[in-house]
Amino acid sequence: MKRRIIDQLIQWKNKPGRMPLILNGARQVGKTYILKEFASAHFNQFVYINLETNSRINSYFDGDINPIHIVQYLESYSDIRIIPGLTLIILDEIQSCSRALLSLKAFCEEASQYHIVAAGSLLGVAVNREKYSFPVGKVDELSMFPMDFEEFLWAMKHTTLSQEILNHFNQNKPLPTALHNEALELYNRFLIVGGMPAAVKEFIDTDSFLTVKDVQGRILNEYIADMAKYANPATAVKIRACYNSIPAQLAKENVKFQYKTVQRGGTATIFGESIEWLVYAGIALKCQKTKHGFMPVSAYTDLSDFKLYMSDAGMLTMKSGMATQTILSSIEENNMFLGMISENYVAQALVCNGFPLFYWKNENTAKLDFVLQIAGEVIPVEVKKGKRTKSASLNMFMKQYNCRYAIRISGKNFGFENHIRSVPLYAVWCLQPE
Repeated sequence: MKRRIIDQLIQWKNKPGRMPLILNGARQVGKTYILKEFASAHFNQFVYINLETNSRINSYFDGDINPIHIVQYLESYSDIRIIPGLTLIILDEIQSCSRALLSLKAFCEEASQYHIVAAGSLLGVAVNREKYSFPVGKVDELSMFPMDFEEFLWAMKHTTLSQEILNHFNQNKPLPTALHNEALELYNRFLIVGGMPAAVKEFIDTDSFLTVKDVQGRILNEYIADMAKYANPATAVKIRACYNSIPAQLAKENVKFQYKTVQRGGTATIFGESIEWLVYAGIALKCQKTKHGFMPVSAYTDLSDFKLYMSDAGMLTMKSGMATQTILSSIEENNMFLGMISENYVAQALVCNGFPLFYWKNENTAKLDFVLQIAGEVIPVEVKKGKRTKSASLNMFMKQYNCRYAIRISGKNFGFENHIRSVPLYAVWCLQPE
């Protein structure tokens, strides 16, 4: 399946002053698949090593990490000649071997002629937990996320529709009604299937939402296994409790993450580390509150106030138990949780495009789902699950902070009225920071 990150990998391959690359991302987002596809298309051959399952090579790094010696060992092990510029070395699950991570610094300083990529599903967790010596300034880094809606359209053989959506976004012109309705139907399917590549492939192969749920359940079990493996038993219980609470957190009228929802008497002291674990693992997205609509938005962050989303809307739909027919029918405008799934989907799309997540709330009841910085401007963003789009908070924020325009994401077609740009839910992936 086509992924946009391939273009970034090609840029890395050809970049002057290239350093070893670390590809970060949650488990099952497609890192291994895309690296092998990249290697097959752009190198003569590749050497692939999984450091989590290959204890023999893992133990080799306990000794000498001289790059030339490592290359010689990998050649002997794989029976593949490693030729600079022609061979890609892939070290998968590098969080399982701290010395392999340290060796990337040596490759940067002593053997930069080699192309080497390390992938880590829980690298952030491992580094934070074990205090690894991370090769700061000696590696390039990319982050990979679940598939966004554009990539879902590509996988579903709707490439022409994705191009039409982008064209009409750039021109801010409504899509023809038939295409608009088709895009909304596909968007509803995406809320169920989500962007985990295995789930998307299952849906393409079977055209069944039931078997997709089975795949999502297996991915969830892998997440739970990681919680047990990469945290001590007491912390693992807390991590799982925080993760399980996300649907209930999103269903509340007060969107702020509340520790007492996880457990009666819960506090940041008890569960703060668990939240950070979920964020480092890439399976939860943290959206911080900003107190004001000034530039830069991050300077006005309230660190004690945040929302927590799942990294994939399909996983949220499955875990919440939302009925598939409710999403497909799109007629229940008053279903609050359906709105939160849409909001989670938008958060996922924004993060994929490099936006840090912020939301705004005043001292009263006014609140905005997201606040973005686009081309040097603060842009308020409101998300609506359907076509009912009235909201006083958006106008209040625009007036208070003198915003040139705002964005409303909803089931409505493209348009611009009263300084509010209408962006359909299926076109969120078109938004870019610059």
